Amino acid sequence: MLQPGSTAPDFSLPDADMEMLKLSKLRGKNVILYFYPKDDTPGCTVEAIEFSDLEDEFIKQNTVILGVSKDDCLSHAAFRDKHGLAINLLADVDGKVCEKYGVWQEKEKDGVRKMGIVRSTFVIDSEGHIRHAQYGVVAKGHAHEILDIVKTL
Repeated sequence: MLQPGSTAPDFSLPDADMEMLKLSKLRGKNVILYFYPKDDTPGCTVEAIEFSDLEDEFIKQNTVILGVSKDDCLSHAAFRDKHGLAINLLADVDGKVCEKYGVWQEKEKDGVRKMGIVRSTFVIDSEGHIRHAQYGVVAKGHAHEILDIVKTL
């Protein structure tokens, strides 16, 4: 698992509009990089809407929000459009970025163990360093918690 103080692993992923985004190109801005299990599921929808609702507050803090899951670009576009999401959703279909950030883990649900994305958030400062890493996030209210952290940068 990644720790505060370490350099955020760089990556390039396509967004909902199939345009490539490279993390290192965002230097000079803070980045909220959050990983979520699946588009259009209850917890993931709550989290995405809360981040979208606070987008203007994050912009005031020179901060960009990026959501990542293993869903493809078309799924992200449908999710974004259905809920009017303002944040950028990135498709990590092969899971390589999930593995770099340590969010691809074994989970248990109803007694069944399987691999999946553990809801996690990383606050990356304008220099590209991880300032906050949180694994096992509870979706509701999380965006406000992260905004408070960003305000201390």
